Amino acid sequence: MADDTSTAADTRHGVLFDVDGTLLDSNYQHTMAWWQAFRRFGHDVPLAEIHRAIGMGGDKLVEHLLGEDRDAGQDAELDATHGALFSSYWPGLRAFAGAGDLVRRCADDGLTVVLASSSSQQDVEVSRRIIDADDAISAATSSTDAENSKPSPDILQAALDAGGLDAANTVFVGDSVWDVEAANALGIPTVGLASGGTSEAELREAGAVAVYKDISALLDAFEEGPLHRLAASSAGGPGVV
Repeated sequence: MADDTSTAADTRHGVLFDVDGTLLDSNYQHTMAWWQAFRRFGHDVPLAEIHRAIGMGGDKLVEHLLGEDRDAGQDAELDATHGALFSSYWPGLRAFAGAGDLVRRCADDGLTVVLASSSSQQDVEVSRRIIDADDAISAATSSTDAENSKPSPDILQAALDAGGLDAANTVFVGDSVWDVEAANALGIPTVGLASGGTSEAELREAGAVAVYKDISALLDAFEEGPLHRLAASSAGGPGVV
């Protein structure tokens, strides 16, 4: 029977990354795609309201913006239309500066890296090519991996399972209050990035344990941040909090 030391050494520590607005500069393209999709179905939803809902899964976003008294029979078509419109932005999408470097830095520190996305499988594949750090990514999720989308925690649980991780030894990196709410439900601390358009104050109020302006700022402070402390804890050092 293994002793406590070997058990601790064998425990995986990992980081889950949201993709849109976190590693990929794509939140505003999603906002425009949703705005166009709503217009095609006769709904005039302000762009600002759509942007504030980005980070939710498509099903939750439609209900959130159109209300419970909407024609729910349109939901699937709205989601599909958004997806088709968003794909037209693929050629111009860019990763945030340092996205690939951050992913590799985490992996080099011994963390298991999982992309926790609820986008379509095609969107995830495109995103991975743009991030260009597949050598450091252990697993990734898509919309097919969870029945309920964010802010429900299902996709994060799927990401934990995909990486062979448990919540107690994991940190989530995301950019929206919906990301933080989903992680809170599983007891996973969230590192927030304001790069998706949500303010530091909102992310902290939702419960993020640390917030950075963008990936570059997180990398600059990496040695003092939660991700490095998590990696250190995997080697027997102090934990995240």
